[in-house]
Amino acid sequence: MPRDLPIGNGRLLLAFDRTYTLRDVYYPRVGQENHTQGRLNRFGIWCDGEFAWLSDEGWERELRYEERTLVTDVRLRHLRLGLSLHIRDAVGLEDDLWIRQVTVRDERGSSRQVRLFLHFDGHLWGYADGETVYYEPTARALVHYKGKRYFWFSGWAGDRPGYHCFACGNKAFRGHEGTWRDAEDGQLSGNPIAQGSVDSIGGLEFSLSAGGTATVTFWMAAGLRFADVYRLHQFVLQYRPDTLLTRVRRYWRSWIEPDPPRLAMLPVPLQRLYRQSLLILRTQIDEGGAILAANDSDILQFGRDTYSYVWPRDGALIAEALLDAGYPELARRFFVFMGGLVTHYGFFLHKYNPDGSAGSSWHPWAGPSGELQFPIQEDSTALVLAALWKYYRKTRDLELLRELYSPMVVPSARFLASYRDPVTGLPAPSYDLWEERRGIHAFTVAAVFSGLRAAAQLARIFGDDHFADTWERAANDMRDAALRHLYRPELGRFARTLLVGPSGDVQPDPTLDSSLAGLFLFGLLPPRDPRIVATMRAIEERLWVKTPVGGVARYEDDYYYQMSRDLERVPGNPWFICTLWLAEWHIARAVSPGELGRAQELLDWVVTHALPSGVLAEQVHPETGEPLSVSPLSWSHGTFIETVLQYLEREGQLAAAGWPSFLAP
Repeated sequence: MPRDLPIGNGRLLLAFDRTYTLRDVYYPRVGQENHTQGRLNRFGIWCDGEFAWLSDEGWERELRYEERTLVTDVRLRHLRLGLSLHIRDAVGLEDDLWIRQVTVRDERGSSRQVRLFLHFDGHLWGYADGETVYYEPTARALVHYKGKRYFWFSGWAGDRPGYHCFACGNKAFRGHEGTWRDAEDGQLSGNPIAQGSVDSIGGLEFSLSAGGTATVTFWMAAGLRFADVYRLHQFVLQYRPDTLLTRVRRYWRSWIEPDPPRLAMLPVPLQRLYRQSLLILRTQIDEGGAILAANDSDILQFGRDTYSYVWPRDGALIAEALLDAGYPELARRFFVFMGGLVTHYGFFLHKYNPDGSAGSSWHPWAGPSGELQFPIQEDSTALVLAALWKYYRKTRDLELLRELYSPMVVPSARFLASYRDPVTGLPAPSYDLWEERRGIHAFTVAAVFSGLRAAAQLARIFGDDHFADTWERAANDMRDAALRHLYRPELGRFARTLLVGPSGDVQPDPTLDSSLAGLFLFGLLPPRDPRIVATMRAIEERLWVKTPVGGVARYEDDYYYQMSRDLERVPGNPWFICTLWLAEWHIARAVSPGELGRAQELLDWVVTHALPSGVLAEQVHPETGEPLSVSPLSWSHGTFIETVLQYLEREGQLAAAGWPSFLAP
């Protein structure tokens, strides 16, 4: 189930599913230590002897954010109960607080008593055992703790803050489902403490006049000690929840300004998705610089692992998008984060945890005969160098460059230049960007070409001309080798992968793959080169999903979350990044406004298939358009941001050259 609404501040991240049920709570790092492990943390309402959880059937739901903010704007209506709810959630800025403000309206025309219940299914440190929850009577709050992790829950309805009812209990043990069951009759047991595998629930009661509304507030504080969460509780009482929500709202509206030039000339839905993509992407970035791929714990059901890791490739491409969008500090933090992670071989590992430790991997260190083989995606190392060079050109941040040049740039470039296949002269085999197959990949070749050229430019700044000459020569040699070996006249286009046999025979993989777009994206060839044109035309024709949903598949017969074996119609599920790569090609090759038309169609496709909140998944169902795999995917949002900016830049260039603009005035 996708995460329709993430909110966070770089330390505390909360993610809600499509029923507006809280599923993920990460703290104190984004993407590390999920204190709920994706379980349902329910929110319920009781009125006139009837009860409903938000996750139940019967609700009409509109899940959005307030315009230009990370404050939710959720509207819920339950016909049977005759009630509607307007919920605003936000995470504090410098304080690790979750504030929930709920406005309830009577739609029956009669006065009523209402009770709201907030449930927390604790898995502190990422597991259920050894946790304690207790009722704190002076503040009328519930406190969960385990070691140096504390979570404080309370609320406010009426004249006095604090819960009106509560229960602490055990769950997933000796038949106990959890304290949430205790709420379904509208009453709570008042059990004051539980330890082991625990959950808790607190409630607020209030009156509604006929046709009237009432507003109540819940909050959660996160900290490493009891003193931390108690202080935050007092902070809420001092400044009041309304004030705190206003602070968050105004901060994010300031953060998202100003718009890039000419954005206001785009269709309004496209403008909105651009802004919301930046905000959603910000929730997936840890304050320590880690750019997380995705934080949707439902993916655990697929392989017992998550996307809550830093892939250097994804992070580098997203850092470039943030840089182009006007957020160089976020890009800078990413480079600092990556700076200490280069191995002694000179490459980055497959992926990393948000604290910089090595992430899980399925790439082996031993080859088929037991020999050492590097378990890497070489494009990841190269693209970090390419992004760093772009960062320097934009910011002239020589201090950061001095900090990273010797420990990161030099060993990485040395590795890229030397890790070569002796037969082809191309980068030696590594895993492809899809993490599925080992070989010499077109995307990787283009990325290494770009990374080496970037490293050469960086080396000249420090007077290392010998390094620069060596790395430039290696890049040029690889480009020449790519044209000799990767371009296949028998296919009329480039091959995605080469396999070199023991006797030196070179076998191309004829499978058409959207990642061939890397050949122009990373500058190995210009977008109007006839060989690139033929390759991209083949992608557009053969990888386009021929259902009403449309979009571009990753490659022919893509098995990942495969929804159809009708490969003529559905070569694979449509992916946002693959569709956007096609848009980037149309933008890059455009020499007249008319040639940008297809790019805008593809951008509109993205808008159409985003969730109402603006969240972009990894891929969508080829028949229904429903999100598949993780959601939100940071790479999808970063690529959308970059594509919009490229579109605006090219349209502006054409307008400056005298072409009439076709954007709305």
